[in-house]
Amino acid sequence: MAKKIIAVIGSEVCGLSSVKCCLDEDLESVCFERTDDIGGLSSYQQVLKYFRMYVKDFNLLNCIRFKTTVYSVKKRPDFSNSGQWEVVTECKGKKKVNVFDGVMVCTGHHTNAHLSLERFPGIEKFKGQYFHSRDYKIPEALTGKEYYC
Repeated sequence: MAKKIIAVIGSEVCGLSSVKCCLDEDLESVCFERTDDIGGLSSYQQVLKYFRMYVKDFNLLNCIRFKTTVYSVKKRPDFSNSGQWEVVTECKGKKKVNVFDGVMVCTGHHTNAHLSLERFPGIEKFKGQYFHSRDYKIPEALTGKEYYC
């Protein structure tokens, strides 16, 4: 019997651990990452060093396809018999249709920043700067500024 192939979408903590679990269960795994590095939104934190060690220690790098965007995931026409999924990706301007036995979506719940500004009465009068924590990358940019949490 052929080894089952699992698609993992995203290479942050859930994606990386999913790839490792697949390998531990003797499944083949392909991880699609739209950027050129692991870590997702954690790429500006200390945890990225841990992710790099994790990938190296468990030899996961060869499972990750960088700069690859996933456009769609859908059941194959014969899904009721095969249980397989069709995943459409694009890398370097070339679209590709991939077939997998399973799919894990590990993009995280912070992929799209959401500022619930409606919960802050008077925000429309606020003259200062506000932004989502995912946009905080350079602490020096805020040096000498007042802030409120």
